[in-house]
Amino acid sequence: MRSKRCFVAFAHATLSCRDAAVEINWTITKEGSLNMDTKYIKATLALAAIAVSIAACASSPVPNETIAVAKVAVQRAEQSGAPQAAPVELASAREKLARAEKANADHQVNPAIALADQATIDAQVAEAMAQKQRAAKAATEFDASMLALRQESNRNSNQAQ
Repeated sequence: MRSKRCFVAFAHATLSCRDAAVEINWTITKEGSLNMDTKYIKATLALAAIAVSIAACASSPVPNETIAVAKVAVQRAEQSGAPQAAPVELASAREKLARAEKANADHQVNPAIALADQATIDAQVAEAMAQKQRAAKAATEFDASMLALRQESNRNSNQAQ
């Protein structure tokens, strides 16, 4: 909806600029002389209208994309084992994502973006905690296997002597 409004504003500003140019040309051909103040005022106003419409379109945030990123982050966290390793962080990410979707549905752009960003961060924290837990488990298993190998090696060394 926002992009349609921006396009309409940009098209209106473009038409204003074109109309100003046509009016200036008409003044030149009809009267044979041109009032310089009128020329610069109309051209300046037309360019200002274009600049304002472009700035309005360029600065408009895109909450749908931010929410989509948050959804992917939550899904990755769920697949990485976060429900068992970091249930609090994952629950927080899910709750903030739901609030972001509601804010977006209510056309509250800035809160929707902020909540989606927070949900993304919470999901990334949950995923990192799950990875940390898996790494710690792998390190413990590695240490245990190394200890078993040392003991076996020591037994073989003692038997050889």
